[in-house]
Amino acid sequence: MDDLYDDAARERLVPEPPKRVDAPVRTPFERDRARLVHAASSRRLAAKTQVVGPQSDDFVRNRLTHSLEVAQVARDLSRALGSQPDIAETAALAHDLGHPPFGHNGERVLAEVGDACGGFEGNAQTLRILTRLEAKTEGAGLNLTRATLDACTKYPWLRNEVTPKFGVYVDDLPVFTWMRQGAIGSRQCLEAQVMDLADDVAYSVHDVEDGVVAHRVDLTTFDPAAVWETVREWYLPAASDDQLDATLAGLRAVESWPQASYDGTRRSLAALKNLTSDLIGRFCGAVQHATFAASEGPFVRYAADLVVPEQTRLEMAVLKGIAAHYVMQADDRVALMERQRELLAELVAVLADRGPDALDRQFADDWHAAADDSARLRVVLDQVASLTDQSAVERHSRLCP
Repeated sequence: MDDLYDDAARERLVPEPPKRVDAPVRTPFERDRARLVHAASSRRLAAKTQVVGPQSDDFVRNRLTHSLEVAQVARDLSRALGSQPDIAETAALAHDLGHPPFGHNGERVLAEVGDACGGFEGNAQTLRILTRLEAKTEGAGLNLTRATLDACTKYPWLRNEVTPKFGVYVDDLPVFTWMRQGAIGSRQCLEAQVMDLADDVAYSVHDVEDGVVAHRVDLTTFDPAAVWETVREWYLPAASDDQLDATLAGLRAVESWPQASYDGTRRSLAALKNLTSDLIGRFCGAVQHATFAASEGPFVRYAADLVVPEQTRLEMAVLKGIAAHYVMQADDRVALMERQRELLAELVAVLADRGPDALDRQFADDWHAAADDSARLRVVLDQVASLTDQSAVERHSRLCP
């Protein structure tokens, strides 16, 4: 399958000399994956919120375990389609690198306080980390191949008024332009589509699993009417009750759907794991079948697109709605999120005021090199986004007594 990727796909922004003759022989895409695995930003994901805080329970997922699970789904689907699995896996490992402390809650805060410098978006921050902030090659971050960087780009466009999501800040536009050579408008490459779907599959299934184990979700007794309102508010505004009722009936027909409430026994935990496995297989199998039916391929870069059946989108949205309603919108969670937003806003303000004296060395250097207040605010956002949940709390405690 490597011969499906041309020299442009393998190109790096900064040319690299040949490796030692005694070094292991690896493809450029295998090297990309290794660089991601060893990146400091990857390690920090272990202490960043996925749905609930990493310190709240030994079982719940954090951003790193979520990324590993997304990577497994992406690799398997990519291999089944005949594309390069190392590219899809690396993109999946990288897809949440740009998330700040406290997950999407923290992302919203930084977007608000960073409006003067072009806002903040976790996916744009991921590109910035991969191409600038991670230390591997001076001036090029990890210096990944064009194909891998493109696969990491979930939203390949600048900030605009149409959608709050975007994948590049204005000052990172040069590397983005280089990366998108050969791309068609704002279309995702096939490998990015695989990463995007794998993310949807993983968190639609695993967030429910975490909610069940935390005794916040009971798949045998939850209130569909309440969940449907959350589904419409968060994911599918036009979905009707009849449509969602039929979708739930289809999910409940899955053989491993629970018939009894989770009770913490090994038997019930095994049953829950079987359900997650069956659902992942159901979603990926449906997408693979639809994609093969729509095109002869090859399923690489811009030669084809992933096809996600509408029924699969509905089923994932129902699962995401269950987790959102019973976990993310729980009263204790809402109160905690409010405090987290206050903490991050205060931390940005004090760092912007104190400047390099309160920043880590690499960000202090960026501050001194910044040309204006907008650039200095971007440095502050880079610093705050790099923190884990706990280090954000500790730095706030130290700087904001």
